[in-house]
Amino acid sequence: MPGQQIVPGPDHPITIEPNPARVVVRVGDRVVADSTSALSLRESTYPAVSYLPLVDVDQTLLRPTDTQTYCPYKGDASYYSLDLPEGELTDVIWTYEQPYPAVAEIAGHVAFYATKVDITEQR
Repeated sequence: MPGQQIVPGPDHPITIEPNPARVVVRVGDRVVADSTSALSLRESTYPAVSYLPLVDVDQTLLRPTDTQTYCPYKGDASYYSLDLPEGELTDVIWTYEQPYPAVAEIAGHVAFYATKVDITEQR
């Protein structure tokens, strides 16, 4: 559902910077992603979100879904589920394949819902 892009500004700032930590994503004991190249995206008053390069995610577990959402600041998001032996975690990962220019750095990266997986940062 395309919409009109809104450029981040003083009322809704977005910053993206390299995350100096190693970011590891687990479901139970299983590591599903491990990255030393994550980006930290801070948007307005929301908590920072780690965006990991897609190549640092276990590709054998990824299943694209039909879910799509729209953010006027970042663009159209698509989603992945994790297909695990214990069952599927639906729409646990999102990505902006063609993000708006203001956040172009997150292209090729994915983010995980922290309420569905365990995300740790190791410095």
